[in-house]
Amino acid sequence: MIHIPKSEYSRRRKALMAQMVPNSIAILPAAAVAIRNRDVEHVYRQDSDFQYLSGFPEPQAVIVLMPGRLHGEYILFCRERNAEREMWDGLRAGQEGAIRDFGADDAFPITDIDDILPGLIEGRDRVYSAMGSNPEFDRHLMDWINVIRSKAHLGAQPPNEFVALDHLLHDMRLYKSAAEVKVMREAARISAQAHIRAMQVSRVGLHEFSLEAELDYEFRKGGAKMPAYGSIVAAGRNSCILHYQQNDAVLKDGDLVLIDAGCEIDCYASDITRTWPVNGKYSAEQKAIYELVLASQEAAFAEIAPNKHWNQAHEATVRVITTGLVKLGLLQGDVDELIASEAYKAFYMHRAGHWLGMDVHDVGEYKVGGEWRVLEVGMALTVEPGIYISPDNQNVAKKWRGIGVRIEDDVVVTKTGCEILTKGVPKTVAEIEALMAAARAQAA
Repeated sequence: MIHIPKSEYSRRRKALMAQMVPNSIAILPAAAVAIRNRDVEHVYRQDSDFQYLSGFPEPQAVIVLMPGRLHGEYILFCRERNAEREMWDGLRAGQEGAIRDFGADDAFPITDIDDILPGLIEGRDRVYSAMGSNPEFDRHLMDWINVIRSKAHLGAQPPNEFVALDHLLHDMRLYKSAAEVKVMREAARISAQAHIRAMQVSRVGLHEFSLEAELDYEFRKGGAKMPAYGSIVAAGRNSCILHYQQNDAVLKDGDLVLIDAGCEIDCYASDITRTWPVNGKYSAEQKAIYELVLASQEAAFAEIAPNKHWNQAHEATVRVITTGLVKLGLLQGDVDELIASEAYKAFYMHRAGHWLGMDVHDVGEYKVGGEWRVLEVGMALTVEPGIYISPDNQNVAKKWRGIGVRIEDDVVVTKTGCEILTKGVPKTVAEIEALMAAARAQAA
């Protein structure tokens, strides 16, 4: 299985510390364990910022970075080894493992943090932390600061500046390294295979959750521990619900099924959407809408390259979709005026994509200084135009109602344009119909 190499985590920590002011300290907590119900926990997933800097997979841990500290700049507080707890919950790295396996210069038991951390903070001019994202940890941090303040009369020096770590860290995360792209390609490959399998087994009478089970099977078989987000399997009128997640309706003859799903590898997400006919054959109306969405996506790809700005891809999808809706009679009027008045939003109400990385809706500013961000090599994003014609839309002919189509792929900006990571899933009408026909013939 492809993973981020340990050397990359070290490089990231050094890059972050190089941006910190002299005589400062950065403090970042691991994700808390989330309770599913009563005493049952959700499967643990590390906080993305914490993971980005450490690769450390355990809860109850805190990263401390201190540029220029003679005894080591990277300190990790974590759980101690405990034979009894490990018999119940699995092995722990402990302090030795934190140093040996995860590159810490120094490691202390998390139970000692109240005694040790105030002494590390004391005398530092600036504290960088993820302020506001973890209120409980914010309270702990202020408790440690107050311990120092209480000793000011003895000469202790509390920090005089607090800065959000997000600004530095999230800008770093926006640029994907070769190692990150390699992991994202693997997540995309597994997710592509899952979508293909779902297409192959689709048939009238199954439930949406039947297809979700096929996705989960392929994710796991490929080595992904979990989906990157809650899978959307939306058939018929459900395809017009953008974040539909009930996934329990029956697949009916003549319906489209829209699947928006992707797995996660080493905490890196993939995000793919495909829309296909349950019975293997698009109707004339379904095909017309589908091919319009596909054309808009192709137009967006052409606008993703260095020195083009973030919004150009979205603008391209809006123009193609609006023009197409006029040709189909679903919108009436001048294309430029319809775009200016945002009339297309009755059918296409979301943006053409989002940043992608360790979070499926990844971090990073979309605007800088009030202007759309200019794309640069290594930025990863989704391209996901869609058209959704509400089943209750009385302004269009009945034959169009209830058709929802979205097509989504993951791309990385390259020197000459963009690489489509998720091109392994059939996408044209002919390809999808041929794949489904071959699967049915084999099953017969």
